[in-house]
Amino acid sequence: MDMRGYQRYREDSLSTMTPGELLLLLYDELVKRLTLAELELSKENYPTFEAAVNKSLDIIRYLDDTLDRRYPISRNLDRLYDYFGYELSRVKAGRNSTELTRVKGMVTELRDSFRKADKNQNSR
Repeated sequence: MDMRGYQRYREDSLSTMTPGELLLLLYDELVKRLTLAELELSKENYPTFEAAVNKSLDIIRYLDDTLDRRYPISRNLDRLYDYFGYELSRVKAGRNSTELTRVKGMVTELRDSFRKADKNQNSR
């Protein structure tokens, strides 16, 4: 099967997305990875659990690295991303499902807030 057409489609899709849509795509992937980490931890499948947490940490680092520091909210998001990174590192080391669920809940709330803000922005 020729994957070049699919790859081209993906690149075109990403290049035409708004910054808000890209942000939501990252948050959706982050929630997906945290959900996978929860499931794999409950099954005691530790290699897949750790890989999901590592990917989550990569996404959080990317979100932090791409913050536009000109806006005051960026400082708060920076601190929040640091907190998420710290907690997920602890979750990975201690295999703590309670903290993982708590962080996932916070990330989900933040994603929903961004989704609502993007919707409000697009409806203007």
